[in-house]
Amino acid sequence: MLKKDNSYLAGRLLLAMPHMSDARFHRAVIFMSAHDANGAIGIVVNHPIPVMTFKSLLDQFDITITDQARPDIAGYPVLAGGPMEPTRGFMIHSKDFVTNDTVQAGNMAISGTLAALKSVAQGIGPKDMRFALGFAGWSAGQLEQEIQDNAWMVVPATHELVFRTAPELMWQSAFATLGVNPSLLSSHAGRA
Repeated sequence: MLKKDNSYLAGRLLLAMPHMSDARFHRAVIFMSAHDANGAIGIVVNHPIPVMTFKSLLDQFDITITDQARPDIAGYPVLAGGPMEPTRGFMIHSKDFVTNDTVQAGNMAISGTLAALKSVAQGIGPKDMRFALGFAGWSAGQLEQEIQDNAWMVVPATHELVFRTAPELMWQSAFATLGVNPSLLSSHAGRA
């Protein structure tokens, strides 16, 4: 049995530092779905894809939203989850919903099947959710080096931030949970 290393970040949020040079991650908030000695995978949860809604996504799969579904679900944004596999979908959600492919990450879960989308459309999905296309990935040791190089800030992933904060407010709100004003952060890491 492997011992859990507390340095692993699955179930936490990465916040792009203000000086992030990669435009794909400008002011990004990334939910870390997996992180171990072999690398890391995360999903950007605050970059909506322009003019794409959850309904338009469901329409592409001929999935109809039923009367039992949440009334606001059709207008949910679809998020640009990251540059890797941009046509692959991921639903980050509360732990009150499980499919055969659901993976637990901290106090949340991730599912990625059409069955999960159908469940949401039928009103039997999770209480809280975000849906993204694509993901961000790091090879072994890469994310640790980027954190050491002051590219990312790590914060706890809360339901309030992930599910109840508007995407355009999430980055600033996540820094605020630490009592940090991101405009005052330096791009240089300190050395002792």
